[in-house]
Amino acid sequence: MRKLSYLAVFEPSKDGYGVYFPDLPGCVSFGATFEEAQREAADALGLHIYGMEKDGEPIPEPSKVPEIDPDTAPGYLVSPVVIFPDMVKNELDNKRVKTNITLPAWLKEAAEQKGVNYSRVLETALLDYLNMPPSPKPPGQSR
Repeated sequence: MRKLSYLAVFEPSKDGYGVYFPDLPGCVSFGATFEEAQREAADALGLHIYGMEKDGEPIPEPSKVPEIDPDTAPGYLVSPVVIFPDMVKNELDNKRVKTNITLPAWLKEAAEQKGVNYSRVLETALLDYLNMPPSPKPPGQSR
């Protein structure tokens, strides 16, 4: 399983800790406590790498010594943040999302009388229409 580790800069403030990754401009987060900031930093890093990969952008090599922004608050901490990009991708790609559909009223009423699960019917119909095999359920998700 692929694992990435980037150094994050945890910058203290009166409200908590701001976090940025010198190797990944634009990847920032915040937490009211150091522990929360660590969790939020991992989420931000995972989403940032996922977005870069989805957009076909090259993923920079993690540096061994981060370049600290000269405007960083005194008392900052540098700590590695580890993610597993394939797990993030699997979670995000298989996340259930809502979508609106429009049906004739009579068809909606008939389906409701039969207790139709719209999500299951639409998913099955789309897989069939797109000639795609059903994907196995990711661990921990129900269909």
